[in-house]
Amino acid sequence: MVAAATVLLVLGVVVSTDTTTGDAIDAEATANDAYTTSIAAKTATTTPAASPSVGALFSDGEHFCSGSVVHSPAGDVVLTAAHCVNDGDGTGNHDGLTFAPGYHDGVAPYGMWTATVAAVPAGWASGGDPDLDFAFLTVRQEGTPASVESLTGANTLGTHHGFTNLITLTGYPDDADAPVVCQGVTTRSGTYQQRVECPGFPDGTSGGPWVIDVDAATGDGTVIGVIGGYQYGGDSPDVSYSSYFDSDIKDLYDSVTG
Repeated sequence: MVAAATVLLVLGVVVSTDTTTGDAIDAEATANDAYTTSIAAKTATTTPAASPSVGALFSDGEHFCSGSVVHSPAGDVVLTAAHCVNDGDGTGNHDGLTFAPGYHDGVAPYGMWTATVAAVPAGWASGGDPDLDFAFLTVRQEGTPASVESLTGANTLGTHHGFTNLITLTGYPDDADAPVVCQGVTTRSGTYQQRVECPGFPDGTSGGPWVIDVDAATGDGTVIGVIGGYQYGGDSPDVSYSSYFDSDIKDLYDSVTG
């Protein structure tokens, strides 16, 4: 997918113009699909720990989506799903967002971080394009000179990694105060969609990161997807979807980080 460079400021949300029509998946992604033969036999397994860089998104005092810190020069960027930020039908945005990294059992160990700017693709904001269901939040904490990344660590944004990868998936169900974590193998689902079978990811886990090459010490790695895309992430809690991360998300990231 190829995104145009224009960036517009609309109702406090940075909206980048983009297109998914007639684009080709690059050779890197196609070649990477050969990875299937070496890992397709692996089955999803539940794992106990979550990285502190993953957290819950709150609005009006309730958590309703998930997000994760992604590495940036200023250390203040959080990745989530676009549908957690913007309605995707041209009617408006979800305002008053805060992010609680490492949230568990009603405790926000790193405090609450206020989203000051939300960046979504124009193709999502105007028409809810499921192939563009990703967003970046710029966050700050009043009275805290440190960046969120300096406290929690961060994943690195990854693009063009193909459709078959062993990932660690993390998210916060609406009815739980602790994250669910699963390892699973992704597969392709449509031209710009990927899916993974992982049990127990209901409403609230949208925006949760799909991470490869996880460091055992930090829990961070390279994020190649977030729960979203097809049917806002899927209609079953046991199968999750993500928009494919390619040049569109890289262009949006660049518009946020400068």
